[in-house]
Amino acid sequence: MYAEDLIKEAKQVLVSANENFGLRGYEEDDAWEMLDHANGEELNYGGEVRAEVRRRFERMVRRRATGEPLAYIVGWIDFRDFRLGIKPGMFVPRLTSEFLASQAIRRLHGRRSPVHVDLATGIGPIVISTARAVPHARVWGLDISAKALSQARANAAALDGGNATFLKSDLFSKLPRSLQGGVDVVTIHPPYVPRQVVADLPVEVKKFEPRHTLSDGSVDGLGLVRRVVDEGLKWLRPGGWLLIEITPDEFRNIRRLLSAAGYVGIRSTHGELRHTRVILARA
Repeated sequence: MYAEDLIKEAKQVLVSANENFGLRGYEEDDAWEMLDHANGEELNYGGEVRAEVRRRFERMVRRRATGEPLAYIVGWIDFRDFRLGIKPGMFVPRLTSEFLASQAIRRLHGRRSPVHVDLATGIGPIVISTARAVPHARVWGLDISAKALSQARANAAALDGGNATFLKSDLFSKLPRSLQGGVDVVTIHPPYVPRQVVADLPVEVKKFEPRHTLSDGSVDGLGLVRRVVDEGLKWLRPGGWLLIEITPDEFRNIRRLLSAAGYVGIRSTHGELRHTRVILARA
């Protein structure tokens, strides 16, 4: 059987599945991604597909048709200029977070011995971004999931992120006390979905990604943000930056929290993808 025929069949299956989920996706792109992965290398449109590759591909298509994230199926996701390994049961980094990484890097460049702390680091996209871009920085990734941290360490090792350290930690709790008052940048893409809204998320999110990576369990989705705002001042150096990636409609609420805590220079910024905003504030 030829690649073009398999892709047409897979696209029909995926379109039908997405219609059931109320979604419109990139079915043909997904199909090609899976076929190339099943084959071990890129296939031409008219290329002939071996029987074992076809069987492997069809299993992958069936998984995708359940809503399972493509990243889980192929085992990786691209972020900035590198590729991260990922396994089922881990939060899939969002492309919007590339802007969060770039904002952090911008504020670490030019400092003699910069320190960056990334909270809720997951599989390490932000930490690895800053570690690679600012190799003289000390970079810390903190998360409550041992599984995600194990993958983050493997990703950092494969991507020359030797200046990154990962700790299992509830926010700042396990960070060395010697860093208090000396952190240049704190970043977080928090789980900001209100608990009552989780059920309304797309199936590939709510069914497959860990709930604690989507919602902190609070009614307004800002429980974790409040803690970060309160605790952050103790860790940031004077003039240090707190960067929070959040949904646009929460800016006013978070600005009030930051202002009441004593942060200054508060503003909302965005990259090319405007689904989220990165809120900037200085200690």
